[in-house]
Amino acid sequence: MVELTIDNKRAIVGAGTTILDAAKSVGVEIPTLCYLKDICNVGACRICMVEIEGDDRLSAACNTVVEDGMTVYTNSRRARESRHVNVQLILSAHNAECTYCIRSLNCSLQRLVKNLNILEVPYKKRIRSSRWPQDFPLLRKTSKCIKCMRCLMLCENVQTMGIWDLRGSGVNLTVNVAGGRKFEDSGCALCGQCVTNCPVGALCSRNDSDKVFDALLDPDKVVIVQIAPSVRSAWGEDAGAERSEATVGRMVAAVRALGADYVFDTNFAADLTIMEEGSELLMRLSEKGKHKWPLFTSCCPGWVRFLKSQYPELIGNLSTAKSPQQMFGAAAKTWFAKRMGIDPDKIFCASVMPCIAKKYECSIPAMNNAGYGRDVDVVVTTRELAGMLNASHINLSMLEDEQFDDILGRSSGAAVIFGASGGVMEAALRSAFYLATGKNPQPDAFENIRGSHGFLEATIDIGGMKVRAAIASGLANARRIIESIKAGEAEYDFVEIMACPGGCVGGGGQPIKDGVSLVDERTTLLYDLDRKSEVRFSHENPSVLKAYEEFFGKPLSEKSHELLHTNHEDWNLRL
Repeated sequence: MVELTIDNKRAIVGAGTTILDAAKSVGVEIPTLCYLKDICNVGACRICMVEIEGDDRLSAACNTVVEDGMTVYTNSRRARESRHVNVQLILSAHNAECTYCIRSLNCSLQRLVKNLNILEVPYKKRIRSSRWPQDFPLLRKTSKCIKCMRCLMLCENVQTMGIWDLRGSGVNLTVNVAGGRKFEDSGCALCGQCVTNCPVGALCSRNDSDKVFDALLDPDKVVIVQIAPSVRSAWGEDAGAERSEATVGRMVAAVRALGADYVFDTNFAADLTIMEEGSELLMRLSEKGKHKWPLFTSCCPGWVRFLKSQYPELIGNLSTAKSPQQMFGAAAKTWFAKRMGIDPDKIFCASVMPCIAKKYECSIPAMNNAGYGRDVDVVVTTRELAGMLNASHINLSMLEDEQFDDILGRSSGAAVIFGASGGVMEAALRSAFYLATGKNPQPDAFENIRGSHGFLEATIDIGGMKVRAAIASGLANARRIIESIKAGEAEYDFVEIMACPGGCVGGGGQPIKDGVSLVDERTTLLYDLDRKSEVRFSHENPSVLKAYEEFFGKPLSEKSHELLHTNHEDWNLRL
């Protein structure tokens, strides 16, 4: 243990602790901007500078380790003046048009300027700008970049993609796409983790809410909105509703208040996905010598993009099942349209997703085979939904809970947990067990594979068959699994990967609370909803059973393969 004094407070902390963490332990808050716990502590912003007695130079609290007997002043005249100058210098190179910035009122720099009572910038403005493809799902605004290095460090160390690097030097130093590539050629997974961890608005997702508003105002359109499972865990965070008030029923009522003709639950399609993917797993296990192993889940387009760019030789290991989003779009413009007597050409299918990569996924030609344009016409993120509700002046506190529309609105608890890491695996195993044995397992029989962080593995007994399973979230963990498989160090039958740490609950389209992860809280909510569900198995969803009876026939049928499956070889990463 090390003993030191911070602002006249005695602190005793473990050796190796930084001044920043030591200060927090005694209730002293040191301002930061570039710092991101366990990810970025390079001290690029120089905001956390503190004075150490006996040292002529100021030190960055985020990466300076405490020493025994050290005396630290976090708010001395020198520290305070340095902090002010450094923030003013950042502002001199930052596009500070805050009123219409995507991060206005939720910006760490904006908050820092206010807290430090900075009222002017005495330095000449030097704003950089550059061109960026505006039709790509992820956008970068060079004029807002503060060179904090968060995106670079996170992409390199958490997602192992290395999309960003530093270019130039001095006043010309900037963050850009590594290797001088065009962004659309970089192979970015579009996980959006750089967006959710950018402290300002330099990185954001393409906003498609106007496309939805236009469709809602078009009298010739039948607007169908599907809402992903993880959206219900976070939709109220930006929309102005307390978590206790942000119920699923109020979410449905809010989207209906926007003017949607039908509000459906993507969970219906998640159950459909389980029927197809679970059947595919059992089919492969019964013909083990004919197939590549392991079978990879294919619900996450960020993960699929990662595999295609990093390990294209393993594309054949992906389940051919489409994601729930795309299965829903195909079902809506075929079975549902036929059942309701609606002209499919008039259907406008909008998705609310926690994910930026979903914007890419719906545009892939190989995903759109219902025959009526795009199966899913547009994707908006959870953040965009909140913006739409606020722009429409919808008073959430005045809304009563409403139910999803029938018949694509029915779902099981197994579908709800799709939004959490391990949820797809657990849902698939619940139904695979039934399909193999003819009886249900206990709903929580596979809870040992739940894990919101990192990587885990387990061997599951399904009717006498031993299924070796692995689950990972975050692309560094995905790479770890693949490298161990390629090296012959591990063998699995079924592997679930989600690109975002913690799964879709931590997706790149979810509400942002800078420096704070709400993954565990959101995950808990999904599993609570699962436990409270009347139906907890995908194969018991009456709407899914009706869909097979009336239209698809059975899992893996010719009709199912036509509409509910895809060839991942046909995905073009450059769209």
